[in-house]
Amino acid sequence: MAIAEIDGREIAYDVLGKGPAWILTPGGRFPRETPGLPAMAERLAESGHTAILWDRPNCGDSELNFTGPSESVIQADALAGLLKHLDVGPAMIHGGSGGARVSLLAAQRHPEVCKGLTMNWITGSVYGLLILAQVYTFPSYFAAFTGGMEAVAALDDWQEAQARNEKNRAVILSQDREEFLATMERWMRVYYSLPGELIPGATDDELRSFTRPTLVFNSGHSDPHHPRAVTEEVAAMLPNAQLVEPPWGDKEWVERLQAQGRGEGLFARWPLLAPQLLEFAKA
Repeated sequence: MAIAEIDGREIAYDVLGKGPAWILTPGGRFPRETPGLPAMAERLAESGHTAILWDRPNCGDSELNFTGPSESVIQADALAGLLKHLDVGPAMIHGGSGGARVSLLAAQRHPEVCKGLTMNWITGSVYGLLILAQVYTFPSYFAAFTGGMEAVAALDDWQEAQARNEKNRAVILSQDREEFLATMERWMRVYYSLPGELIPGATDDELRSFTRPTLVFNSGHSDPHHPRAVTEEVAAMLPNAQLVEPPWGDKEWVERLQAQGRGEGLFARWPLLAPQLLEFAKA
């Protein structure tokens, strides 16, 4: 593990291989070693590429950050900052689920670091977005409101971050309660489904102006969190996007959720994407 200081915060990362760079971002608040990510990085590295695995702010070994207009924007800016720090750009940027949103925002906000963008499992729709507000902000807001920052530090949501980075408990406890509540409200508001903003954090017009080559893997008809219609609409907005089917069946997301309950990883089958990613990178 290596540590970079990006915008004054610690960002943990690993680098595999040597060659044109890829940076990989999972969803949720999963860390860089979540099952599927290391194997995917190894396949890219074995094919003559540099593969970067990293922990976003608020994930894994990286430092917590409760600032900014949204958690996704903080992470997107950190992604771009890490690529600049490593001096490997412009790079191919891949993300899925929450990582797709972070990757898209990073590429749109910092096009100079992006050679090409690839995404799967794009979150959207009223249902899909409101769940994000519930998962990422509601517990911390309620804990801070009713018990202050000590109660936030006691949440299951933040135990891994505190265990893996000794700074993170102090980061939580140093937050002003009223400012923290305002931040959580600001972050949850981003997940309201708004006309003209299919992806939280970027307007539809901003997506239409994004010109980097983009590969979008379609979602399954059975996926309620990353609706196929939203994925197809995003692909249609991006001027240089290709929409393709993924190397798995329609029920992949639902099956991965079930497998997670058995202790398997949500992203365990991401290495199957590698051949299509590598072929796209050649173009």
